[in-house]
Amino acid sequence: LWRFGYSARLLKTNHFRPAASNTSFPVVWMLLAQYSGKIPGRFVVLKKNSFFTMPETMEDKANLELYSPHPEVRGMTLLNKEAFKRTVVVPVLKVKKEIVNTLLKSLKHAVLQRPGLKRVVEDPKDEDSRLVILDPHKIPEFSLGELEHEILKQLNVHPEVSKYNLELTYENFKSEEILRAVLPEGQEVTSGFSRVGHIAHLNLRDHQLPYRYLIGQVIIDKNPGITCVVNKTSIIDSTYRNFQMEVLAGENNLATKVKENNITYELDFSKVYWNPRLSTEHSRIVELLKPGDVLFDVFAGIGPFAIPAAKKKCRVFANDLNPESYSWLLHNCKLNKVDKKIKAFNMDGRDFLLGPVKEELSKELLLLKEEQKTSFHVVMNLPALAIEFLDVFRHLLVGEPCSTADLPTVHCYGFSKHDNPTKDIQERAEASLGTSLDGRCSTYLVRNVAPNKEMLCISFQIPVDVLYKRPCPDEAKPASKRLCTSKDSSEQKLLS
Repeated sequence: LWRFGYSARLLKTNHFRPAASNTSFPVVWMLLAQYSGKIPGRFVVLKKNSFFTMPETMEDKANLELYSPHPEVRGMTLLNKEAFKRTVVVPVLKVKKEIVNTLLKSLKHAVLQRPGLKRVVEDPKDEDSRLVILDPHKIPEFSLGELEHEILKQLNVHPEVSKYNLELTYENFKSEEILRAVLPEGQEVTSGFSRVGHIAHLNLRDHQLPYRYLIGQVIIDKNPGITCVVNKTSIIDSTYRNFQMEVLAGENNLATKVKENNITYELDFSKVYWNPRLSTEHSRIVELLKPGDVLFDVFAGIGPFAIPAAKKKCRVFANDLNPESYSWLLHNCKLNKVDKKIKAFNMDGRDFLLGPVKEELSKELLLLKEEQKTSFHVVMNLPALAIEFLDVFRHLLVGEPCSTADLPTVHCYGFSKHDNPTKDIQERAEASLGTSLDGRCSTYLVRNVAPNKEMLCISFQIPVDVLYKRPCPDEAKPASKRLCTSKDSSEQKLLS
């Protein structure tokens, strides 16, 4: 197969898949032999259908040049747009201007479809004619096929293909093509980014850092609306979940506005945590809520869970330790006109659970009537640490629940590098709660954060034996007559 210039993958196509396995070798052999010119006649149709309609495995030189900037840009660290210019020879057809549109439709398969490049240019020698640029990959060696000849004959167009010098500039290349041409061959090219309003957020690797300012400018040039490009310079390891960043290109303005799930948020990206990749997860959790439900958002940030929940007519208690996040949370509550429906707190997550959450649950669960359908949800979106906070729920309340159906549901997020991340996150949650969650929890894969690192959400209704501390029957008696069993001795002692 390699002798004839085709890879073994052609054997997997429908053209080479016979009805029975014992016919595969003769069919392929005859096709290849005929292609080499040794078996004429009866296999002509097979030749045309099997080989000539296959996409070529190697692009010709003109096509490669059409998608590649000038090779001299390799290693450039400061952007010089002039250096990207190059001239490529492409095939063109001379056509009377009044039939250009008809020809473009009829020869759509052969006309150049490159975004940003004109398909029709002026004919410098004839003002009544135009030059239609053909795709050099579809018209190899500047020679038209039978189909093209037939179309041109019907349109009364002379089938002569001419050569045209097409000048390509920086503006004609995509960002991926520019960066692939600039960075050292074989190294990973970064053209993707997270968009936060007018800000493009990159996570560059070490080998890309020498080219970071060029990369930043290319991102701005090729993405309308992006006016600032930043690169994260440290992992999110601070108490307030923000990270250091460097402005690579554009304006040094990190206060921005974003829209997620039809809700507008404003924030300072350098001071608060915001991840546009969590939009679907925010929506998923809010869809679980019903009007009248209660949501406790332990690590609320600027409000992507809290605000849509409040708009859904839920009662919301939202907390964040970062003073900047708390400030923007209040701002966004007013911006979205839900400031009367959200009680906001600026506390440590553990203190929030032991304080406002415990107080509200104690009051609400005691007053909850059997016919009421209120559900309580606790969202804990701090993947690096949230599972460690689950021990707070151990005996958080005292007494007996009116109904186990009213027990709060927790949605806790975590990272895992384990081979079995679902099992890992459940076992860690069980260790914090001090009980098994087998058959009582569900785990949802949120996203892949990095190679071998997953972000997951484990949801469960807090077991009654975990949430409630049941009073000893003797506690109803006067203190002077209550008996208590010491853990250190089997002797019973009278409390006085």
